Amino acid sequence: MLEKNLTEVYTKFKIHFYQEMFNKLHSRETSLTIVELFCVEIIYCLNNPTVKEFADFIGISSPNAAYKVACLIEKGYLQKVQSQTDRREFHLHVTDKYLDYLNLSTGYVSTVADRSEEHFSKEEIATLNHILEDMSNELMSEVAIPHLDELDK
Repeated sequence: MLEKNLTEVYTKFKIHFYQEMFNKLHSRETSLTIVELFCVEIIYCLNNPTVKEFADFIGISSPNAAYKVACLIEKGYLQKVQSQTDRREFHLHVTDKYLDYLNLSTGYVSTVADRSEEHFSKEEIATLNHILEDMSNELMSEVAIPHLDELDK
């Protein structure tokens, strides 16, 4: 029962995101392929990685990663920013154009969170928060997302 419910909630978040994404595709506001979208989302979650860090994380060659990054830079979703500490190193930063994409999913998460706070008691919300924190920190510890870890601080 728990697995079914988790799958259903996760699927509804995904499907809502895809609906919003395709609405943007129909209005020609976007130019990302699905693979490019996944790549830029990973880069965002890795919190400004280098091309090598990105390549290592998804298990592809550095030249293949560099090609994907170049396409995303050309389309305006990424930029390379020179490191302040090592001038030879460049980090990948998402642009506002990507953040508009991100708002497709985070906006709906906020909507569902607001609805939850209206629907459930403060105690139930506290319990839900505790369960979600434990799931993220303890039960999904093999999935390290530096960007999200920094939000907790």
